[in-house]
Amino acid sequence: MEYYSSQISRLIESLASLPGIGIKSAQRLAFHILDMPETEVEMLAGSMIEARRKICYCRQCFTLTDHELCPICKNPDRNQKLIMVVENPRDLAAYEKTGKYDGVYHVLHGAISPMLGIGPADIKLQELMQRLSGDVDEVIIATNSSLEGETTAMYISKLIKPAGIRVTRIASGVPVGGDLEYIDEITLLRALEGRTEL
Repeated sequence: MEYYSSQISRLIESLASLPGIGIKSAQRLAFHILDMPETEVEMLAGSMIEARRKICYCRQCFTLTDHELCPICKNPDRNQKLIMVVENPRDLAAYEKTGKYDGVYHVLHGAISPMLGIGPADIKLQELMQRLSGDVDEVIIATNSSLEGETTAMYISKLIKPAGIRVTRIASGVPVGGDLEYIDEITLLRALEGRTEL
């Protein structure tokens, strides 16, 4: 039984197709949009269309930007000899929020996953290797600690080490506030191996 007109149903379906938005959230968003003044709806739609048309990859690190170079790559105060490799722009943003990292990034836009048919050629690995022909002291691999992230980290490490560039991996272990009894064995082992002196 149809509850809504075809226009409302289409709006709900469109919103529900977004990641992380279920049907109930889509309904709430749809009715919120319908209650908004028309000028605000036009501004929202216009900003989405403009972002889709103008946002591109940074020429150097491949994060999303609306210029040839992103603000991080353009910043002369950033250490260009230190490159952190992340899977996606959201990971980059997470590290930037710490305010403690002063190097630059390289965004892979994925991770190697043979099960999903994603190989090294499907992510920005070739572009990373081209960057490493310049003056680079260290590459920090900050891929996720999933099977795909670990596979990607090992693959990158094997590619880079022959070039004589230092390759490091971010530490992983027990999260702050985590109960040990609920944490898996691999995470506990990593926490033990990555222990520091007090």
